[in-house]
Amino acid sequence: MDNYGDSAIQVLEGLEAVRKRPGMYIGNTNVAGLHHLVWEIVDNAVDEALAGYCDDIEVEIEKGNVITVKDDGRGMPTGMNEKTGLSTIETIFTVLHAGGKFGGGGYKVSGGLHGVGASVVNALSDWLEVRVYREGNVYYQRFENGGHPVEPLKVIDKCSAERTGTTVTFHADPTCFETTIYEWDILAKRLQEMAFLNKGIRITLIDHRSDERKEIYHYEGGIIEYVQMINENKTPLFNDIVYVEDKQDDILVEVAMQYNDTYNANIYSFTNNIHTTEGGTHEDGVKQALTRVINNYAKKNKFLKENDENLTGEDVREGVVMIISCKHPNPQFEGQTKTKLGNSEVKKIASDLFGKGFERFLLENPDAAKKIMEKCLTASKARLAAKKAREITRKSEMSNTNFYGKLSDCKSKDPSVSEIFIVEGDSAGGSAKKGRNSMTQAILPLRGKILNVEKARLDRALSNEEIRTIITAFGTGIGEDFDLNKLRYDKIIIMTDADVDGSHIRVLLLTLFYRFFRPIVEAGHVYAAQPPLFRIMYGKTRKYVLNEKELDEYMASLDEKTRSRAEIARMKGLGEMDAEELNETTMDIEKRVLRKITVEDCIAADAIFEKLMGDEVAPRRSFIEEGAGYAELDI
Repeated sequence: MDNYGDSAIQVLEGLEAVRKRPGMYIGNTNVAGLHHLVWEIVDNAVDEALAGYCDDIEVEIEKGNVITVKDDGRGMPTGMNEKTGLSTIETIFTVLHAGGKFGGGGYKVSGGLHGVGASVVNALSDWLEVRVYREGNVYYQRFENGGHPVEPLKVIDKCSAERTGTTVTFHADPTCFETTIYEWDILAKRLQEMAFLNKGIRITLIDHRSDERKEIYHYEGGIIEYVQMINENKTPLFNDIVYVEDKQDDILVEVAMQYNDTYNANIYSFTNNIHTTEGGTHEDGVKQALTRVINNYAKKNKFLKENDENLTGEDVREGVVMIISCKHPNPQFEGQTKTKLGNSEVKKIASDLFGKGFERFLLENPDAAKKIMEKCLTASKARLAAKKAREITRKSEMSNTNFYGKLSDCKSKDPSVSEIFIVEGDSAGGSAKKGRNSMTQAILPLRGKILNVEKARLDRALSNEEIRTIITAFGTGIGEDFDLNKLRYDKIIIMTDADVDGSHIRVLLLTLFYRFFRPIVEAGHVYAAQPPLFRIMYGKTRKYVLNEKELDEYMASLDEKTRSRAEIARMKGLGEMDAEELNETTMDIEKRVLRKITVEDCIAADAIFEKLMGDEVAPRRSFIEEGAGYAELDI
């Protein structure tokens, strides 16, 4: 009671709340949060483009990791704001929830919904400058130390009456972030995505930090060109891109799609330029229409008989690449991360608009329509075959003595503390069994390399004994039977040697997990073990290090006398380690190092799996040639 009185209640004024809890506003303070600052300013420029007033956006990374974002929009308003008594510029950059996105006529459609963008960037910068070109004047204001204005907004120059726009320059406060170094690839990927989603807009990215680097993203075809890029390493069933763009009740629905000869569906949806990774009503409506229209066409054109079972959503989506973009004046997102659209009215609108347009495409393109029908019917047969294979797998699970001969399960039945090591071969499996904690660690040795599922449908994958063993061990089922809640282990750890064969097995397993168990990967259950490369011994001290860099750093930390008597041994493969070494280096939860496998960008992940594991050789050769200069030979 002595510590909890009136004085214990704090009131954070202005931007103090942002600096106190930055994660509430930008997610986190690591690499993702740092780049989020750029997105907030770029989103404001893109909102101008969506409103029809901006054509060019330029993002520059200056020396010292200073960011400048320029646009040729209308320029932020420069008069006085009645409610705050400050200039509108100062209000935008220092007052939370101040912006033109709350129905006041500023923007009909916007990605930034809360009006915190510019002010949050200002709060988390050690300095920020804004220049506005408007009405023949150049207006300027500078803020320092987390958003405090140095002086009021002022006119510093004249410009032509035709020139309009806003330029924001800022430097992220290093006391607020774990890193302030921007990554080209992260910026480039998102800016290219923005250009695809807003056809005609030109976005330029320039890096001045070392050798100047520049990319211009400009797509008159918009999401049509997006689909073409995703499909560039695949074989399309037909050359045309199905494209539908229509509007109802101020809600714009835009869809581009094309089928290829693979077995995976790649559907990516966006609302007001925000990637809705969990889908939502716009995606549900389009998927519903796709299934409905294809079944109707198949029945009318005798691809299906009247009494035949309808094609399922799984059948009609096999091999499709689809981009869905919805522009909504008042979107409702589920969850803080805005990853799922919740507006109920959008489902019917999206279904009706896309259904009408797709039906027209099928009628006008009978050759393409025939290829789509044949693809879907083949997928349906494969689905039924996979269903039979799953039933056989389920029936044999409990009686499969061969399976229980492979898996050395842990004693605990609590998934939250249990983990399974998938190891390469019986020899490594034997050491792992002896070196494990049998209460919480299960061991599953693989005999040889599993099937490359990038080139196989589910029915063929289920005929592979090693894959069936993995499915049985996980307990989740697969395909339409998959249930993440039935996963028997919190950690699935791939433990292979650090050689070519080990790397290949690891990639084959990751391909399997990404294609058939993706929710397991997305939920953060998959890891790769990191066995050490070197052991250093002196006296009774034994130290393991992961690579040559760690070896050099550790040796440099020793005094000269110790360094001279230290013995360095290169570690053997996992199969050659004894149980004690394996436990100490790779399995003991107090000492081991695991690498968590994540999927932050599903579009990029799909592209790399297709490039490295698909049927086309040319993209793989190109990848090897481009990366050859980075390879190191250990001779």
